[in-house]
Order: sequence, then C-alpha cells, then structure tokens
Amino acid sequence: RFSGTFVGNAESTSPSPAATSPPAVAAATLPAVPTIPVVPTIVGVPNTVAESVLNPNEVKPPASGTRKARVLYDYEAADSTELALLADEMITVYSLPGMDPDWLIGERGNQKGKVPVTYLELLS
Repeated sequence: RFSGTFVGNAESTSPSPAATSPPAVAAATLPAVPTIPVVPTIVGVPNTVAESVLNPNEVKPPASGTRKARVLYDYEAADSTELALLADEMITVYSLPGMDPDWLIGERGNQKGKVPVTYLELLS
C-alpha cells in the first residue's frame, strides 16, 4: 500500500510546465479561416444540372465504356443512390463525368446505383 504523500526531486532542473508553454491566445483574437464549399461541377454545365447528372437513377449508361464486374464482397447500400451487392454476382459498371473515382455506377437488371470500386473485380 502506498502512503498518501509523494516526495519529488526538490532539485529538479527542468522548468515548470507553465514556463515552457507558449502564452495563451484567446481564440477570438485569431483571424477566422474562411472555408470554401466544394461542389462537384462539369465544365460548362450549371451546378443544378451537374448534380442531377450524378443521380444514378436518372442517368443512362454511355454508348461505350460499360464493363462487366464480379462482386468480391457483400455490400449493403447506405442510401437509395447506392446499389446493394452480393459476393460473386456479375454486374455492369460505368463511370460518369465528375463522379468520385472510388465509385462506379452499377447495374443489375433494372436496378441501378453507385457501387464502391474496391468491392469489384473489373473483367472487361
């Protein structure tokens, strides 16, 4: 059992924590850093149109550029814009202009939605 007192080295050469800390500056005196919202855009297309282009349920696949992919792992869709996947199924995938490169549009029959590239093995 330890006693209730602690004896430290009275001849310590290290400065006290208060002496090594920089002086406190009130947050209100610091200049505010402006933040710029990031909105995906397609050159020459107004943002309202660009956002509707990225809605996978309203887009048509490109005439060329579709590929077959085998799903590697089950994936549960987070919302209605994503497509739920089952391991080992085959789907058709393609990308859209301005879309995040980590995602593709996947199609299975009449179902369509965004799918993560890391869950796929691209075949053709």
